[in-house]
Formats: sequence, structure tokens, C-alpha cells
Amino acid sequence: MTIIALGINHKSAPVELREKVAFSPDKLAQALQSFSVSTNAEQMVILSTCNRTEVYASASAANEAENLRQWLADFHQTNPQMLIEHSYIKQDDDAIEHLMQVACGLDSLILGEPQILGQVKQAYTEAKNAGKINTEFEKLFQSTFSIAKKVRTETDIGANAVSVAFAAVQLAKQIFSRLDKSNVLLVGAGETIELVAKHLIDAQTQTITVANRTLSRAAALAESLDGKAITISQVPEHLANADVVISSTASSLPLIGKGMVATALKQRKHKPMLLIDLAVPRDVEQEVGELDDAYLYTVDDLQNIVEKNVANREVAANQAEQMIKQQVKDYRYWQQHYQNVDLIKNYRENAHKQRDELLQKAIKQVADGAKPEDAMQELAFKLTQSMLHGPTKALQQASKLEQDTQLSLLSNALGLASVEKSETGK
Repeated sequence: MTIIALGINHKSAPVELREKVAFSPDKLAQALQSFSVSTNAEQMVILSTCNRTEVYASASAANEAENLRQWLADFHQTNPQMLIEHSYIKQDDDAIEHLMQVACGLDSLILGEPQILGQVKQAYTEAKNAGKINTEFEKLFQSTFSIAKKVRTETDIGANAVSVAFAAVQLAKQIFSRLDKSNVLLVGAGETIELVAKHLIDAQTQTITVANRTLSRAAALAESLDGKAITISQVPEHLANADVVISSTASSLPLIGKGMVATALKQRKHKPMLLIDLAVPRDVEQEVGELDDAYLYTVDDLQNIVEKNVANREVAANQAEQMIKQQVKDYRYWQQHYQNVDLIKNYRENAHKQRDELLQKAIKQVADGAKPEDAMQELAFKLTQSMLHGPTKALQQASKLEQDTQLSLLSNALGLASVEKSETGK
């Protein structure tokens, strides 16, 4: 069996092509059923995210990869040449290693991001429900989930923030321990603040207020957070309620001044306030950091944290790569053993089948009036011939080609070595 990984991702293809070959949930079931009609693949798992579409399949022939690529192009009615130029094909150990790297977050846009493991698990579940996974793929994906968990547990691949937005929320969690009882004020409603908001929700933040120059834009984001929307001009009257302020606007001048924060702290009875300014130019006056009980961090402060964390993740990624290589070896060892068991099983089943056929023939001969001795003689002769045919052919071929190692293995397996020794001993 050849294991194949066919895919495109954020490194190999532009977003326009990635959009064309993405599988929506309603098309996934149809795709899983259609591949077996169009290809000779025996098993398939389809992983489709915003940054990648990958097909993992097993087939008896290595050239099946091209059929899979044609199937992918046909299914999405996409130019096959575009896929040839922007896709990648990996086979056997390389395919297994790639799958494990993906599940561990080593092939992600953000190194070590954890969401991809859940997406791989979902892809596996969809394929299993569609009846497209057998014993070998079951073991492959369970091995993949196992190594992903091990990498998460035994390395720092996901321990540190590697985006400014994530770093901001992680910093807030470190200072306030928990955010579910903290009031957070977001100033701005652009892409950075949207990403911050996502991480806040992941951190189970309950109370979020969004301030923006355009109230409708603030309201749209606040609604998705089950929060409250205000305008920038209303920030002074709401600032005292905020434990955490995270700001990122396009303002050319600071929006939050030292006097505004001092007033808010007085109203808070000097309960600490964390202000994280992600804007360039700054949204928060530098002098705010001089106030007692006001803790101000700028985008440069967070960027330094991110750079250190990226370096730490790269070290962890190297550790993960070594762990994955060992897991690939372990899976291949299991696979070889599994296939050998099947080989032995098939050999024995064939032998029993030949025996039963010859036995039934002998019984019929006796029933038709043949002498039992003659029927038994013919049974013994034909059974011996059948049993000797394969081994004799293998011995002749090994002798002819002077394959001493193979000849020795065959001799031992057939008990010929012990015969030679016993005759030499005489």
C-alpha cells in the first residue's frame, strides 16, 4: 500500500486557488463518495481549512497520485495545470511525516497554532463516518493524534504567544490571572482588535465594551462578542469601569491622555488598570506609564516578547521534528508487521483451500466407485505437488541468481539446513 498526501497550502498557492479547491461541509460527504468512483484509492481523508486543502489517500499503485490530482481538479472544475503548478505530492514516509507535522502545527502559518489538530480530527471523523478508513489508516491517524498530544505536552511549541494580539491577551491573563471577571475596553474595531477579541473570547472574558469613531462598526463587533458599543468620545466616562484597555486605531494623535487615566484611577479608588497600546502612532500618551496603578505596554514591548517566543517555538519545533521521525518509524514498523500477518493469513487460507478442494475431489471419486487406496494416493500426490510448487520455484530462482542470503532463509524455513547437518553428521 502506498500512502499519498496531495495538497495546496498558504506556502504553495495563492488565496484565489485555495478558495477554488476548498471543500465546504455540504460538499465534503459528496467528495468522499465520489473519489472511489474516479480513482483507485482505497482510503481517503480530506482536510480543508482556510490555509490548506489536503487529500490523504492509500492506493496499491504509486502513480495513483496523478489520478487524485485530476479528481481534485474535476471535482472543483479547476484548471488541472494550475494544480500541477501549485500543489505538492508526498508519498509513504514523507506523506506520513507531513500529516504529523500538520497536526502538530509545524506547517501552519503561525508556528505551533493549536486549532489545526482539531481540524485534522474532524476530517478523520468525517472520513470514518463515510466508511473511507480501514485498519491501516485508523492506526495512522491515531498515531498522528498521539504524537500531536505528546508534542504539546513535552515541548513549548504552543506555550508562548507569537502574535501581538495573542501576546496582549496573554499579558492580561498573567496580570489578572483570570479574565472572566475582568471588564475589558477595546478601543478601535479594525482587524487587530477583532483578533484581540477572538483571543479574549477564548480566554472566557465575559464583559467587553467596544469603542470606535463609527458606532455602527463598534456595534457590529460588540454584537458578536455579546458586548456593548460606545463611541470614542464616550471613552472618558466609561474608562473607570475598565480593568483592561486594549487600543488599536489609526488616529494620528493620542486618544487616551494622562489626565483622563488619572481621573479614572481616582474613581476606581486606585484599583490597578492595564493599558495595552497596539497602535502606531500611539493611542495612549506615554506619560500614562508614570501613574501609580496604571500599567502601560506598547506594541514594541509586546513585539520583543513575540520575537523571544518565536525563537522558543523554533527550538520546540526542532524537538517536535525528532519526535515525529520516531513516530513515523514506529508506524511503519507496525504497518510492516500488520502486512506480514496478512501475508501469513493468506498463505494459510490458500493452503487450506487447496486441501479442502482436493479432499472433496477424493471423496467424490470414492463415492463414484474408485478404490479408496487410489483416491488417497492421488490426493497425497496432488497435495504434495501443490505444496512443493511455490517453494521449489523460489529455491530454483535463488540458486540460479546466486542469492545466497535468500537461499539460506528458504533452506531454514523449509527445514533443509537441519537435513544437511544430520546427513553430514552421519
